Amino acid sequence: MGQFYYSIKAFDVLERLDPDPEFWDGKRGAAIGLFQQVVAGQETREKLIEVISMLRNTSNPQVEFFINVMKKWGEENGYNF
Repeated sequence: MGQFYYSIKAFDVLERLDPDPEFWDGKRGAAIGLFQQVVAGQETREKLIEVISMLRNTSNPQVEFFINVMKKWGEENGYNF
């Protein structure tokens, strides 16, 4: 467990050092993977909160869509992000 969490942390650092689109792809995939694990009850809400803050550091226009989906799911399931 935790592979998506550590992947997004690594891709976040890489993306800050070099804004290569491949780093965004990796960060996006790791974020979605962690979100799926939270939905399945295999990861914690705290890690999802941290992922949302890492996504906010991205200038890619897709990031708002992902954050909105995660927040909407959280509201529907009793979480406040």
